[in-house]
Amino acid sequence: MAIACALLGVFLILRRDAMIGHGLAHVTFAGVALGLLLHVLPLITALAVAVLTALMIVKLKEKAGIYGDTAIAIFSSVGFALGILIISLAKGFNVDLFGYLFGDILAISVSEVWLSITLAVVIFIIIIVNYHKFLFMTFDRETAKASGVKVERLDILLTILTAITVVLGMKVVGILLVSALIVIPSASGLQIASNFKYATIVSAIIAVSSVVLGLFASVYFDFPASGSIVMISFILFLLIFTVKQLRK
Repeated sequence: MAIACALLGVFLILRRDAMIGHGLAHVTFAGVALGLLLHVLPLITALAVAVLTALMIVKLKEKAGIYGDTAIAIFSSVGFALGILIISLAKGFNVDLFGYLFGDILAISVSEVWLSITLAVVIFIIIIVNYHKFLFMTFDRETAKASGVKVERLDILLTILTAITVVLGMKVVGILLVSALIVIPSASGLQIASNFKYATIVSAIIAVSSVVLGLFASVYFDFPASGSIVMISFILFLLIFTVKQLRK
C-alpha cells in the first residue's frame, strides 16, 4: 500500500493535484459512515463512494470549467458534512468509526487484508502498464493529447486509483492522515531525484520505511501507529530538505 501511495503521489504532486487525496479522504468518511449505518463492510461502501466521487470531480472539472482544487474543496466539504449527517442518524459516533478516522491497524480483518493486497497489486500493475502515458501527460498534457494519448481517460483512471488508494490506507493511518502518506514521501523523493524514475523509486523506499519504522515506534513506545507513520515520513522529509539546503 505504501508503494502504491508513493507512485501515485509523485504523479499527483507534479500535476498539482496533491490535495485530491485529502478531498477524497473526507468523502471516504461518508462512505464509512454509510457502511456502519447499513451494517455493511465499510471498506466496500467507502470504496464505492470514493470512486463515484472521483468520477464526479473529473466531470465537474471538465463540464463546469472550474479549477481542480475548487472541485476537490466542494466535494471534500459536502462529503464530510454528509458523513456527519449519516452519523447523526446512527445516534452518534462509535469505536469503529474512530478506528477509521484515526487508524487502527490491529482492527483490520482478514477479508480487508486480502482485499487491500489485491487492490494494491492491481494499482501497481496499472501504474506500471500506463507509466509512459502518465509520464507524458504529466509533463506535457497538450502534446500528449495531440499525439493520440487518451488524456481524459487517463485523468479518470488516475483519479480512481487515488480514490482506491485512499480507501486502502484509511485503516492503517486513518481517513484524516491518509493523504499524508500519499504526499509526504513523494515530496521527499522529488527533493533529491535527478529524474522521474529515480523519484518514484526513492518515494517508494521512503514510504515503506515510514510505515515500517512507524510500526516499530508504535510497538516500542506505545504510540498510535497512524501518527507515528506520518511523523516519521515528515522527519525524513525534513532531513532530506535540510541536507539539500546545506549542499546548496
